[in-house]
Amino acid sequence: MLLRKTVLVVSLATAALLASAGAATAAPATPASAAPAAGAPDAAAPLTTAAAAAANPVIVVGGLSGVAVAYEPIAARLRADGYRTFIYQLPGLGLGDIPASARAFANYVAQVRASTGAATVDLVAHSEGGLVSRYYLKRLGGTASVGRYVSLGTPQYGTYVANIVAFLGLGSCAGIVACQQMTIGSAFLADLNAGDDTPGSVRYTTIRTLQDELVRPTGNAAVNDGATNVLIQAYCPLRVVGHLGLVLDGTAYTIVRGALVDGPVRPNCLAV
Repeated sequence: MLLRKTVLVVSLATAALLASAGAATAAPATPASAAPAAGAPDAAAPLTTAAAAAANPVIVVGGLSGVAVAYEPIAARLRADGYRTFIYQLPGLGLGDIPASARAFANYVAQVRASTGAATVDLVAHSEGGLVSRYYLKRLGGTASVGRYVSLGTPQYGTYVANIVAFLGLGSCAGIVACQQMTIGSAFLADLNAGDDTPGSVRYTTIRTLQDELVRPTGNAAVNDGATNVLIQAYCPLRVVGHLGLVLDGTAYTIVRGALVDGPVRPNCLAV
């Protein structure tokens, strides 16, 4: 029995490590030179140098057991498109209290704004990072400092994957506080989701995939109250994207890029 529990704990920890990332590190973007088409924002085109200089800095927010290197691919895409891009690793690898992580994140946002001179930043948050970011926006006054919020596979309304740990006989999420808070029906989620899901003038976008192995049901990755909720397979039925794949996949990135320029949802189903 002890061996079975140990194997399960290791398996869950490994899945969490592969499912999220981020680091409290910063790297300025390299502006791209290609110009977008005239008229409506073109999600397929990188920013011009002038537009990149004027655009909000982007903070990529990692998730549970995240390490920086896992988010370098999406950060590199953002930098190539001209964004000043930063990667944030949750304190304690996101294993602890989510509100505490959000308070630390609030300080980091202030540091990015001070270092760049930007009035507002945009957030691209994966998995638990989306909950940390939403708590910052909703409970810590972060809406004044953020222009756009984009989540990737965030269990906005919880996940049965967290609940199942107790079912398997491992106690309450094997003692991991953040896992406890991401269980469906937790006190944390009841508080976070009470009232308006999308406070302030922030533009909210959520991106989810049917093949997300860690957010079940996958509909729990969406939010209410005027957010743009994008299911990849609603546009690209043959696209297979897992939880970690949301930060690696080219199609998912075209949705992110469109959200950052307030463009229409036009995923490129063939993007690599």
